[in-house]
Amino acid sequence: MTDEQPAKPKARRRGKPIEVWVTDGEKATITARAKETGMARSAYLRALGLNTPVKSVVDLGAVTDLAKVNGDLGRVAGLLKLWLAEKRGEGASAIDVEGLMVEFRRLQVAIGMNMGAIVKAHK
Repeated sequence: MTDEQPAKPKARRRGKPIEVWVTDGEKATITARAKETGMARSAYLRALGLNTPVKSVVDLGAVTDLAKVNGDLGRVAGLLKLWLAEKRGEGASAIDVEGLMVEFRRLQVAIGMNMGAIVKAHK
């Protein structure tokens, strides 16, 4: 076994650069949008100029956040169900708590549908 690292392939120059004059604000916006896609600024502008679809990685981050919220809703609904089983009618009416549980389940379904739509749009 050797300590040598495999040689990295050299980056291939794509050819001639194209100058685009932008304001500082426009450059910042382009840079931010390129970062949202996980692309370099040059690759982002090339993709847009060649009408290649550009997908945002921010949406997938939002799906991860929604999944966490969905899990939290499930845990809260589980605790409410446990409370109903052990302390029915104490502190709040059972009907109010059951209504809240139904709303949690409805929110979970809506979150799941939104996550699915985002992931499907990314494929």
